[in-house]
Amino acid sequence: MPAACGAVKRIASGPQIHSEAVQAQFSLKLEKDVPVAMADGAILRANVFRPDGEGRFGTILAMGIYGKDEHFADAFKPQWDDLTARYPHLFRDGSTGRYLRWENVDPERWVPDGFVVVTIDSRGSGKSPGYLDPFSPRETQDYYEAIAWAARQPWSNGRVGLLGISYFAIKQWQVAALRPPELAAIAPWEGGNDLYRDWSHHGGIFSDQFPKAWWPRQVLVNQHGNGNSHFRDRDTGEQTTGAALSEMLLGGNRSNHPEDLARHPLDDAWYHDRTPDLTRIEVPLLSAGNWGGQGLHLRGNVEGFMCAGSREKWLFMHVGKHYESFYLPQYVSTQKKFFDHYLNRAANGWEREPRVQLEIRRPDGIEHRQSDRWPLPETQWTKLYLDAEQERLAEGKPLHRAALSYDAFSEGISFSTAPFGGEFEITGPLVARLSVASSTTDMDIFATLRAFGPGGDEMLFSGASERTHVTAGWLRVSHRKLDEGASLPYRPFYKHDEPMKLTPGEIYDVDVELWPTSFVYLPGWRLMLSIQGRDADVPGFSRRILHHDPRDRSREEFGGRCTIYTGGDSPSFLLLPVIPRR
Repeated sequence: MPAACGAVKRIASGPQIHSEAVQAQFSLKLEKDVPVAMADGAILRANVFRPDGEGRFGTILAMGIYGKDEHFADAFKPQWDDLTARYPHLFRDGSTGRYLRWENVDPERWVPDGFVVVTIDSRGSGKSPGYLDPFSPRETQDYYEAIAWAARQPWSNGRVGLLGISYFAIKQWQVAALRPPELAAIAPWEGGNDLYRDWSHHGGIFSDQFPKAWWPRQVLVNQHGNGNSHFRDRDTGEQTTGAALSEMLLGGNRSNHPEDLARHPLDDAWYHDRTPDLTRIEVPLLSAGNWGGQGLHLRGNVEGFMCAGSREKWLFMHVGKHYESFYLPQYVSTQKKFFDHYLNRAANGWEREPRVQLEIRRPDGIEHRQSDRWPLPETQWTKLYLDAEQERLAEGKPLHRAALSYDAFSEGISFSTAPFGGEFEITGPLVARLSVASSTTDMDIFATLRAFGPGGDEMLFSGASERTHVTAGWLRVSHRKLDEGASLPYRPFYKHDEPMKLTPGEIYDVDVELWPTSFVYLPGWRLMLSIQGRDADVPGFSRRILHHDPRDRSREEFGGRCTIYTGGDSPSFLLLPVIPRR
């Protein structure tokens, strides 16, 4: 059985961010279905949780499509049961959990300390009528106007912050790039920002499985007027999506997001309208990513930190399931300290916190690392060369050229290091330079970085949404046109604006971006790079993030015979961010 990074053991810990315990000052007052008027006449509905007392307070705002009135335990019962079973004391510290919504903050933990919490149903979802179109420019403009609305309310001090996971994080990147004057700080917690590269097309390969499952399960069930929804508002007993509409009206009042993605295989204007210019983001930023968020959000949090124009920005990388870290006390204290500083002007020393806070994964737990830069300044960029003759990875480049071939939809081929003699840490971005050829006019590369213990068992991790390997990367070779201005030696950036088909049998040198990672290999452990033309298996677990739409990946073109060339004049290597062990 594969080993898993389950219950986290913290070892060799450095300083961590914690705010001082504050005596609760306020009781909570709830105002439901508050109207929020948009410039075009649309009315969105908000729930406002605020201190029941005089004063003006900083506001934590979230707007999204998952239903402001759908309780976590009702809409996401398996996740709720898992969270409360593993952390039975989570709601015994002043919170009952009664107002908890999926991927949103818990108002009972924030309001007593002097914050207003506002959650708004996006246009076309929950109790907000209109056309449902996730990630759209119209939705982002609504968010801009909602921020201005919140800042004008009598309970607001005029400073608004944004906080939430996944969808609620993606929307933060989008609206922050519009520069709302009232926006004071954002904390996108596990949320991508490049709708093409992070969400829909990994390396140009359509990631179809997750959007197709997500659309009916998490979006359509919350469409405004969906009378089929079984969810009821726990406070009022009313339908959480408003009065029922006919199936014809529902179908005509929404986009078809999975089909929109399929219809746009290149990074075109449709994606440009939904992918923010990160350099325009100027507000203070806390970007919180998850090493286990492969194929969903991990890349976005790192890219967001690197590329945002904010002068005051922090990167915090953690482990565990994505709904777990957000609610545990040590992470909530981090969030509060950040927002207390920027929304309530608290002199709590946040500005002195190291800009990079990392949880370093190990087979025996995690350790904490702090720095002022990313990638880490002590990084030793190390090339491990592929050797096709011995199927090995080693620092010395093979003198003679060799090749290994595999059927694209098979298990592929793997290259392994010898067992390490001491601890070997990699933390940062990485890239695989490969010399490849295909028997057809195209080729998809699925590159997986793995870890095997002395007994031969592979270590898998409890990822953000599914079990994961150390990390992974993807590239459609016909999408090999680089954006030279945006590329870095350790992170290629492809334009994805036109396919350049292959000549069968011709050799091409390509760089495959593997998403950032962190892991310490212990003595006796081996690092392995697997290359194949399909998604890697995770033994014993069903994958949620898959790339198998036949319209995007026909067997005739992508099921050919693939070849990797190594040694001699074929520079196939893995560039690793090696961190010297202390």
